[in-house]
Amino acid sequence: MTLKIVFMGTPEFAILSLNKIVEQGHEVVAIYSQPPRPAGRGKTLKLSPIHKRANELGIEVFTPKNFKQAQDIEQFIAHKADVAIVVAYGLILPKEILNAPKYGCLNLHGSLLPRWRGAAPMQRAIMAGDKKTGVMVMQMDEGLDSGDIALTEEIAIENDMIAGDLHDKMSIIGADLLLRALNLLERGELKFTPQAKDGVTYAKKINKSEAKINWHENSEQILNKIRALSSFPGAWFEVEIKGKPVRVKILRALANEKNIATKPNRVGEILDNHLTIACAIGEIKPILVQRAGKGVMKIEDFLRGAGDLAGQVLK
Repeated sequence: MTLKIVFMGTPEFAILSLNKIVEQGHEVVAIYSQPPRPAGRGKTLKLSPIHKRANELGIEVFTPKNFKQAQDIEQFIAHKADVAIVVAYGLILPKEILNAPKYGCLNLHGSLLPRWRGAAPMQRAIMAGDKKTGVMVMQMDEGLDSGDIALTEEIAIENDMIAGDLHDKMSIIGADLLLRALNLLERGELKFTPQAKDGVTYAKKINKSEAKINWHENSEQILNKIRALSSFPGAWFEVEIKGKPVRVKILRALANEKNIATKPNRVGEILDNHLTIACAIGEIKPILVQRAGKGVMKIEDFLRGAGDLAGQVLK
């Protein structure tokens, strides 16, 4: 049978899942996304990536600020969907919404639950130095990512993988996992298993205040932060260039786990003309950086315009 689906998502991450569901021939009766947000200097309202894709597909879009209004709940119920598919939607769903579709609401979550419940599982997994993560299709309940699990696909976190790399891989694997879940649901064969009670961790939303690099951490910790925050908001430090403080984001880097200089280093010291920086333990060598107000550039290009920085001690 063809399923009647309400799709709920907001960022680019959810687009491939929506495309695959439509291509599979399911009837997407409505799409829910977060409301347009002011953007740019003119504060023009900007549609979410899913909203734009829905317009291209000719599917009606609903953008409630939340589900606290009775009319929004009634409108959702009126779709008479078989199932709601939720992919990075970003709004809390009340019990009335969770129970409205015939088969409830299925969520695609980017971690190996119960590890990293919450808003930023990909970034938190990388920041913590996890060697694997995954995607899961789960039945949503009123808790925070605490519902029963239907399907799981593990993903290795390679040493040089940044958040953007993991995002793209999860998007592809997650879309295929959702299709498998829908195929099983059609045949009445989708089974659920309760989450483990042990090993629960929470992936709180990334805050810009976390992004400043603390050189008193070891090089592995700093590298993990750089990898985790590479897409947004970018791990940064401040350096003096030609007498002025300049904020610089590091988007890709290498780490030495041991200090290789011949003399003891001061934490945060720029050790050479390649911008190798001393940490509490080990050293960081940036590969891709972004100076405030500039585009992304290789470290060699950045250094050509920065002058001699060796000897500075970064705070």
